[in-house]
Amino acid sequence: MVPREQAEEAIVADGNGKEEEVGVMGVGAADGGEEHGGGGKFSVKNLFWHGGSVWDAWFSCASNQVAQVLLTLPYSFSQLGMLSGVLLQLFYGFMGSWTAYLISVLYVEYRSRKEKEGVSFKNHVIQWFEVLDGLLGPYWKAAGLAFNCTFLLFGSVIQLIACASNIYYINDRLDKRTWTYIFGACCATTVFIPSFHNYRIWSFLGLGMTTYTAWYLAIAALVNGQVEGVTHTGPTKLVLYFTGATNILYTFGGHAVTVEIMHAMWKPARFKYIYLLATLYVFTLTLPSASAMYWAFGDGLLTHSNAFALLPKTRWRDAAVILMLIHQFITFGFACTPLYFVWEKVIGMHDTKSICLRALARLPIVVPIWFLAIIFPFFGPINSAVGALLVSFTVYIIPALAHILTYRTASARMNAVEKPPSFLPSWTGMFVINIFIVVWVLVVGFGLGGWASMVNFIRQIDTFGLFAKCYQCPKPAVAQSPVPLPHH
Repeated sequence: MVPREQAEEAIVADGNGKEEEVGVMGVGAADGGEEHGGGGKFSVKNLFWHGGSVWDAWFSCASNQVAQVLLTLPYSFSQLGMLSGVLLQLFYGFMGSWTAYLISVLYVEYRSRKEKEGVSFKNHVIQWFEVLDGLLGPYWKAAGLAFNCTFLLFGSVIQLIACASNIYYINDRLDKRTWTYIFGACCATTVFIPSFHNYRIWSFLGLGMTTYTAWYLAIAALVNGQVEGVTHTGPTKLVLYFTGATNILYTFGGHAVTVEIMHAMWKPARFKYIYLLATLYVFTLTLPSASAMYWAFGDGLLTHSNAFALLPKTRWRDAAVILMLIHQFITFGFACTPLYFVWEKVIGMHDTKSICLRALARLPIVVPIWFLAIIFPFFGPINSAVGALLVSFTVYIIPALAHILTYRTASARMNAVEKPPSFLPSWTGMFVINIFIVVWVLVVGFGLGGWASMVNFIRQIDTFGLFAKCYQCPKPAVAQSPVPLPHH
């Protein structure tokens, strides 16, 4: 096998489209150190634009993992109850970290095998479906491509819906559908960001914005206290319970872009535990905010999927809304960038160095996202539907099965680039965990979660209709006509 120090190349694109190769352990055309570019010389451009360190990957994972879903987790707690809400967050958080680890292992395996064959990945960003194709064949490639692209497509749709839902709580003079038109145009500017290397400053800012919003929700809920007559009856119905559970499944299934984030690193082999560390930080945001909101508002959250709707309008809330809007723009770019790469490869533009030409070629991807966000503006319920039908396979079932099949033979296990982790030094142990994940997610996530989330989703369509102009907006007060005076 190719030594790990010589395996893996990453592409670092600068603002002019120039690229250079760097080895997975920092050995390659670059300087071999943790810093990239120009022999380690400091520049403002590198500071804000070129990201490939372990910290960059951590910020990208944490920032991408929790965005608008932070506002729907209190809604999920009202469906699940406090105890189930907390336990399922922990359960799916660690399960997601495990499958992200499996994806990173398969990426390194695929990359090292290809390099052994003399394949160079300069001017090419490796994606998950290509890893599946190289390790398991074209049928797995087709499955990975279909599920991953569809998930990322609807992930982008959800960010756009969230933008419209949030801005409405600052300015309700325009309905949510009109705000969707406006933010669709704003989010289209992400076509100018070449790759995940160039999200360095955005990932850092995005996580800071989410941190502010999470602690605003927690503190505001505690300061305002419990509303009069608050009740905490959840869980009351199986449909609601499994709908809430699949939203949490969706929350910790944000690693559909793991391969692209790894490929953007200067030393991709260091990625293995980054997602777990990101998840641990995310727990400090999601658990306090969702718990406090559910404690304060209880069952009132069942009819308010956006947590902002129940908090009083203050400058603190307005700041949280604005920061979340900016973060959702960033997360839209995270979800769309892999779709841009796929489209570029289809039309033969992936190795084009002109940022403007690539941006122009990417624009057709934004149009269907815009359209779907207008058709299905169901902020909250759509998360659960996407979680059950797409996330279940994309980031849980397929990676677990792919790992089992890749290392099913003794020779594959003997020659594996990445051996089992130190905390579980047994291939059998890894396979047992993988099988448990496949069965659990297939039955509970896809089966029961799919049934519940689709029942709830169809209920939203029946109640509000497709192309809803203003989903869950308060109804305007009906002015009462004056009572006529009696005639004598």
